[in-house]
Amino acid sequence: MPSPKISVKNLYKVFGGNISSSLELLGEGLSKDEVFARTGHVVGVNKVSFDVMPGEIYVLMGLSGSGKSTLIRLINRLVEPSAGSINIDGIDIAALSQPELVKWRRKRVAMVFQSFALMPHRNVLANAALGLEMAGTPRKMREARAMEVLAQVGLQAYAAKYPSQLSGGMQQRVGLARALAVDPDILLMDEAFSALDPLKRVEMQSLMLDLQREQQRTVLFVSHDLEEALRIGTRIAIMEGGNLVQEGTAHQIITRPANAYVRKFFEGVDTSRYLTAADLLDPGLNGHSYHGGPRLPWSTPLPEAMKIVLGVDQPIGVFDATDRLLGCISARSLLVKMSQEARHV
Repeated sequence: MPSPKISVKNLYKVFGGNISSSLELLGEGLSKDEVFARTGHVVGVNKVSFDVMPGEIYVLMGLSGSGKSTLIRLINRLVEPSAGSINIDGIDIAALSQPELVKWRRKRVAMVFQSFALMPHRNVLANAALGLEMAGTPRKMREARAMEVLAQVGLQAYAAKYPSQLSGGMQQRVGLARALAVDPDILLMDEAFSALDPLKRVEMQSLMLDLQREQQRTVLFVSHDLEEALRIGTRIAIMEGGNLVQEGTAHQIITRPANAYVRKFFEGVDTSRYLTAADLLDPGLNGHSYHGGPRLPWSTPLPEAMKIVLGVDQPIGVFDATDRLLGCISARSLLVKMSQEARHV
């Protein structure tokens, strides 16, 4: 198994003056609100630890004030940590001097913000080449690279246009192209698509997934939208009050939510499409109920499993990756599960 690309351990961020007292209170188990009441300090991130693997899209989710945006800014030290470590490829970013940090940022990481942050007096090509210009790349080389990434995001024909001549979705594509132009190992995206209308947001999500299949960058993506997180995330981390309360795949979070706060994100969201045959097992049937016939791998998506279950009048066996019988699905268990999921929507 490869080593983590990003490894965050016991990371804290407290906003205020002398924060040592606040760190002591957090260590004693006090909450963000309790620390504020005693010290007046604001806890942004409280003892957060997680790993991100190479090529993974790791989505940080949470309501406003949960700490997700602070956390992503800690990763490249736009915000200074109060305690803890941030290791990227074995280098503790929290320990780098300012000159070392500037050099590291230019070569290894790029960020895409919710606000498009384009320079209105520069055309699309010049905006896309900005990071390379700041790194001292010669003009001919940086413009060639900028045209290359503009082609990747479908804007090559708009290179001479200015931001004011583009739609919001097109402006965000320029922002993405600018980030990709420096060829970063790590892409940080803070609510990058939330300012777009729903159709443009889905379009940008699709573009990012297409690029990710080709380029396999490591992406940290901040979102407050569960649908977005479920669609693009390899894994999802859910933040509340500065704490990381749950981490896992879409399937793990949907089927085993840690608490009521996590479950609240599901309200109005059709989570059934993330279920598999293993989630449909009939508790009233055991392995002895299966007498051969139709069988399904445990990971069969729910829509496919539905077609098979409703097409036969007998229990269907569900098997794991080692061909071990996990249990059976019946029309009854399918209907019960669908009824449960319907109550979430």
